[in-house]
Amino acid sequence: MTVRESWPSETWPARGETLVELDVFPPEQHRRWTVLLRALLVIPQAIVLWFLSLAAFFVVVCGWFAALVTGRLPDWCGDYLRGYFAYTARVTAYSMLLVDAYPPFAWNPPDYPVRVLFPAPTPLNRVAVLFRLVLAFPILVFTSWLMSGWAIIAFVLWLIVLIAGRMPRSVFESTSAVLRAQIRTQAYTYLLTPAYLKGVFGDQQPLPVAMPDAPWIEPVPQSPTRPLMLSQAGQALLIVMLVLGIVASLLENVVGGSSSDDDTDSMSSSQRAG
Repeated sequence: MTVRESWPSETWPARGETLVELDVFPPEQHRRWTVLLRALLVIPQAIVLWFLSLAAFFVVVCGWFAALVTGRLPDWCGDYLRGYFAYTARVTAYSMLLVDAYPPFAWNPPDYPVRVLFPAPTPLNRVAVLFRLVLAFPILVFTSWLMSGWAIIAFVLWLIVLIAGRMPRSVFESTSAVLRAQIRTQAYTYLLTPAYLKGVFGDQQPLPVAMPDAPWIEPVPQSPTRPLMLSQAGQALLIVMLVLGIVASLLENVVGGSSSDDDTDSMSSSQRAG
């Protein structure tokens, strides 16, 4: 019996803080033709995710009301959301070139090289549930900066992998850090864990392996991303992504504000002319 069979939706009996963990097993070599056509290949998965996200919205609304009353996320809500975010992580990792294997159209594929490990369900603070969107707003903005920064240099990263046939270590580390930060932010926002976003720039020391209580359950094998130890080059690249995301956000606000002012001035001029 494996951990997957014992804990539905890839939950595991965590020790200590209830942080979501990410396993990514990168390929030794990428197939260049899949890298070349990656944006096209991911379209069917994006369509599926869109429909799954609609269901996730209604599930989390129901779960929010239930958790506000009972202090726990209902099991059926947690099962769906864990499956949804695990699916999202597989598709996102594939689109970010972390892996080369195409994500299967399956809820819990047994052998895919991307795996999200959720902590076992735990009681939730009702006050934190009530103000969850307010509390999550800073980390939602922060992770959006990281994702935007990665997107800005995505073409360069795509060229590197296309030419070299592999992802350099620093790029793999920083991209994995961006994906893990996004997953942890989503898990907190959607009430799957009370743990706030941590470990953005990597783990400071190796994390203890969570051993199952039952001796017949096999431990979950670790990956290069668990623990996620970033090299200096990986941390530097992650900082570059963050700065680019912040700059892009500021420029978007400035341009958006200027456009609004121009529209207002044009409308005022038209009114005066009328």
